[in-house]
Amino acid sequence: MNLRDGLKNTKRVVFKVGTSSLTYPNGRLNIDKIDRLVRVIADLKNRGVDTVLVSSGAIGVGVGKLNLGEKPKDMPGKQAAAAVGQCELMYLYDKLFSEYGHVTGQVLLTKDAIEHEDRRINAHNTFMKLLQLGVVPIVNENDAVSTEEIEFGDNDTLSAYVATLCESDLLVILTDIDGLYDANPRENPDAKLISQVEKITEDILALGGSAGSSRGTGGMITKLYAAQIASKSGIKTVVCSADEPKDIYRIFEEEEIGTIFA
Repeated sequence: MNLRDGLKNTKRVVFKVGTSSLTYPNGRLNIDKIDRLVRVIADLKNRGVDTVLVSSGAIGVGVGKLNLGEKPKDMPGKQAAAAVGQCELMYLYDKLFSEYGHVTGQVLLTKDAIEHEDRRINAHNTFMKLLQLGVVPIVNENDAVSTEEIEFGDNDTLSAYVATLCESDLLVILTDIDGLYDANPRENPDAKLISQVEKITEDILALGGSAGSSRGTGGMITKLYAAQIASKSGIKTVVCSADEPKDIYRIFEEEEIGTIFA
């Protein structure tokens, strides 16, 4: 069974992009890459595909803007960096999407919006109305007030919940690696990319490894957990590299890029 069959008919997609894919090692925004990413997402929207963007980066950008040198280890420091960075991040997204003729809306979520039924329904209704109005929702965890990493632990998990709330057809997690490998490609030059995963087993989870880069909080294991969450709602997940945003088109042309999960 080819899990990529039918991707060209995708009507609604949630994209997740991580901190390491948005910033330089010093924490400053990689404006060129963000512009190319926004251009592709805006073009897909012009095709008639509903798009949602879950974007990490608030803390990392705040660290860069405040010239802190490294990510704070204390919670108030992280939250202060997030408060500064989220403004910068959202300003840039709004500016770039506007240049391509699209309106953005900021949605900041905390864990209780997922865990409590009434709030979950409210969040669902908000997303549905934004999409109905043609808005591109830009989603992040509300890092400035959350207290457990910040609550979701990473935005991979958040993106899976958002895909469920939005009744998405597809979740695309853009990261700093090409997809899931049968061994760590940074340590084993013979590691092979796994094109598709029909079921996330314990053996598959074991390939996830540990946490991600110094600027992010995830890693492959959190992406596997996100794919599990999405799969329970009948949503396929693609994990692929964020290096060249134009490669996103290949997903919708049903080409073999990254790893797709049933």
